Amino acid sequence: AKVALHALRVDGGAVANDFLCQFQADVLDAAVVRPRVIETTGLGAAFLAGLGSGLWRSLDALAARQAVEHTFTPGMDPATRARRYEGWRHAVERSRHREKESSA
Repeated sequence: AKVALHALRVDGGAVANDFLCQFQADVLDAAVVRPRVIETTGLGAAFLAGLGSGLWRSLDALAARQAVEHTFTPGMDPATRARRYEGWRHAVERSRHREKESSA
């Protein structure tokens, strides 16, 4: 399905890497939004408990509590993006070919 991606909300330890977040924004041509709290598993469990107990009445009330630490905006020109995407596609194909050889 073709769905336009305008922003990608990220979490987890890897998103502490500014280079990774900026690269994702550039390649996806979409904003990458990093929250202030990047390890969100426990936070998600607490939010669900709060919803279940009535502390918060809606998902919208929770969304308002999500503090954004940084938003990475795309900065790669379309020609560079296309070239790098092609390079990635070729790397994936080489990996698939190598896997077939090693399993034979």
